[in-house]
Amino acid sequence: MDETTFKRLIENKTRKPDPMRYKNAAVKYRRAGNSGLKLPELALGLWHNFGSFDNFEIMRDMVFTAFDSGITMFDIANNYGPRGGTAEENFGRILRESFAGYRDEMIITTKAGFPMWRGPYGTGGNRKYLTASLDASLQRLGLDYVDIFYHHRPDPETPIEETCYMLHQLVERGKTLYVGISNYNREQTEAAVKVFRELKTPFILNQVCYNMLDRTIEENGLKALAEEAGFGIVVYSPLAQGLLTERYTHGIPEDSRMRKSWTLKEERLTPAFFEKLSKLRDIAAARGQTLPELALSWTLKDKAVSSVIIGASSSEQILENIKINPDFTAEELTAIDGICNS
Repeated sequence: MDETTFKRLIENKTRKPDPMRYKNAAVKYRRAGNSGLKLPELALGLWHNFGSFDNFEIMRDMVFTAFDSGITMFDIANNYGPRGGTAEENFGRILRESFAGYRDEMIITTKAGFPMWRGPYGTGGNRKYLTASLDASLQRLGLDYVDIFYHHRPDPETPIEETCYMLHQLVERGKTLYVGISNYNREQTEAAVKVFRELKTPFILNQVCYNMLDRTIEENGLKALAEEAGFGIVVYSPLAQGLLTERYTHGIPEDSRMRKSWTLKEERLTPAFFEKLSKLRDIAAARGQTLPELALSWTLKDKAVSSVIIGASSSEQILENIKINPDFTAEELTAIDGICNS
């Protein structure tokens, strides 16, 4: 850590958000589907680097940097850490200590669906788990409500009517303003939308994986459904867990996702893959962008996408990620498709 960064981390303990943050913000805003809620084009994800083993002052610094750049949405889940729950605890502490007067300028989200505690009631989409999980999340965050509460994944053991009705009730109880779903395919989303419409639930978002290398939501029709049904898409993994960066150009760093997580396999790094990256890098250079800037910009090319979640381990990475330009020519999009589908 250099001296400038160290001094900034110390000063953050008494720092306040930039009063000119909206005038100088690099991030723009889009409506969440057909709702009246506007979301920043980029959101800060707390899946990694906000857990019990991470540096708290660096976390605080990243939240300041994101907020001052116009990133007003912070994406969390009950099991984010590690340890599960610690991302909410750490973000809650940051809110209390540094952002107590700024809650109304933030969109704070959380989720439930993956295993969180032992026994048959600590996972899924049933009424008991969703109720208990959101109550625990609010306690860890130190909040009366979140802005968006997602069901984190489909639960084949729980009727979709039960899950959707519970999300609806959580809105009525004042514990969340809007609801969303995550990792639902087109068929599953259609079933949920039908129930939400009958209940008049403020369902606004489906959070899914989408990037130049993973076109699943194009192939299964989910992206088209979003425009038809009027909900927004929130994208996670826009950089394909680092594959669409320069992270693996010269080998596999020991602190990389590929070394630390089972979700990214070394087998992806083939000569053909690096050839694709080289061609994409040429397109990025012609646009005056880096490869990560191109990849982030590409995910925002569609109206159906309301926001894209970025992960970061430092403020410097956040400042690099906000250099986006979602305006593409038809020729550029055709060239990108040709490279990625080859």
